[in-house]
Formats: sequence, C-alpha cells, structure tokens
Amino acid sequence: MQFRTHDPLRVEFGEEDKISIDLGAEQLVGAEKAEQKIAVEIKSFLSDSAIFDFHLALGQFLNYRLVLEDTEPERLLYLAVPLQAYESFFNRDLPKASIKKYQVKLIIYDSMNEVIVKWIN
Repeated sequence: MQFRTHDPLRVEFGEEDKISIDLGAEQLVGAEKAEQKIAVEIKSFLSDSAIFDFHLALGQFLNYRLVLEDTEPERLLYLAVPLQAYESFFNRDLPKASIKKYQVKLIIYDSMNEVIVKWIN
C-alpha cells in the first residue's frame, strides 16, 4: 500500500478559520487500485480521563469533517486511536454509541510497534 502524504493537512474554512489535521494522505487501495484521499486526526488518549480525551477528540473530529465536506468532499476523515485506548475504552457504551451515531471512521494503531492494527469504516 502506497501513501502520498501532507503532514499536516492545512485547510481553510471561510475567511477566518484555518485547521491543521494531523495527516493528509492519498491511499492506494490494493484490491481496486483506485486512489482514495484520506485525512487522519491522531489522538494519544494519555490524560487521566479517557472520557475527557474522547470528548475533545470527537468534537475536533466532527468539526474537521464538516470543514472537509465543504472544502475537500472527496477526502475521508479517520480518527486514529492507540490500541490500548481502543481495547480499554472504546468498547464502553458511550463511545460505541457515539462512533455509530456520528459514523466515525477509526484507525487503531499500536504505538509501541508503530503499526496500524485495524481500519474500521
């Protein structure tokens, strides 16, 4: 799988608002050989409160998606979360309901080995 990246991806919305999404990439999808543009907001979930980190991440994700829908509608936004946070927090009722309700696309990454474990559409 090949990636062409923009690190970070900078996007303007209106005259006053500018955002920087952690990573913008064009992903070459193996099976169809079709190019897919993505943006990835990477979160670490390192504070003492996973729920606080989740509120911040979800709010940021939803605002970034709104901007991308207007400025780059062909680009899909993913929220990247560490495997440990995914296994310990994202199986709880509130995160599961929010992910489903707001159709959050996830990338689960192993921060120790620096690899992507899972893509969830």
